[in-house]
Amino acid sequence: MRVLSVDLYSSSIPSFISSLLKDCGRERKNKLVSATGAHGIITAQKDKEFREILNSFYANLPDGMPGVWVGRMKGAKEMQRCYGPDFFRETIIATKDYDIRHFFCGGKEGVAEELKKVCEEKFGNYNIAGTFSPPFREMSDNELKALAEHINSLNINIVWIGLSTPKQEIFAYRLSKFTNVNFICTVGAAFDFHTGRVRQAPKWVQKLGLEWFFRLLMEPKRLWKRYLQIVPLFIWYNFIE
Repeated sequence: MRVLSVDLYSSSIPSFISSLLKDCGRERKNKLVSATGAHGIITAQKDKEFREILNSFYANLPDGMPGVWVGRMKGAKEMQRCYGPDFFRETIIATKDYDIRHFFCGGKEGVAEELKKVCEEKFGNYNIAGTFSPPFREMSDNELKALAEHINSLNINIVWIGLSTPKQEIFAYRLSKFTNVNFICTVGAAFDFHTGRVRQAPKWVQKLGLEWFFRLLMEPKRLWKRYLQIVPLFIWYNFIE
C-alpha cells in the first residue's frame, strides 16, 4: 500500500517472518528490507534519490502507527504495525533453531557485540556469526567491498543494520551490491533498545502513535529538530493528498 511516496508492506510481522524463513532456504538475492516510519516517508517525499532507493527495497515494513492508519484508510485493512525492534526480536527468536546465520552492523563501538550477547542469553539464538561497528563517516566502495567479503566468508543469511534513517537505508543499498546473502534488514534504534542503551516507549504509548513524543522526551537535544519537521509535514502531506 502506497503511503505518500513509499510502498509499505500491508500485513503483519508473523506473515513477513513466515516468508523470510522460506526465502532463507532459497537462492540468495540480497533482498533489502526497511522498517520505515514517518521519518523515512517524509525524507522520501523531499529527496527523490532516497525515494527511489527506498522503493527499490523488497519490502518497507510500516514501523509507525501513522503509516498504518493511513494505509488502513486507503483500504489495507490487514495492515499492522511492523515495529523494527519487534521485527528484529521475533525474527531472532523464530530462527534460533534453524541454520540461519546473522550479522549485526551498526551502533557505537561495542553495541553490536553487546547485542550478540543479548540474543544468546535472552532470545536463545547462538547463530550470530559476526558484528561490525561502521565509522560515523561515509564508507568508501572499497571499504564496503571489504566488509561484504567478510560477511560472505561467514556464510551469512541475514544482515541487520541499526543506524538512523536515511543513513541506514543508503548504507544497506550500497552494501547489497557486493554481498551474497538472503536479506539485509534496517531496523533503526533496535540495537540500542535491546541492549538497554535507550529506553523504549510503553506499548500503550506506541499504540496511540505517540512514541515520537516519548522519544523526544528521552532525547530532546538530538530529536527535537527532526520531529518539529516530521510530525506537521506527515499530517500536511497526507491531508493534501
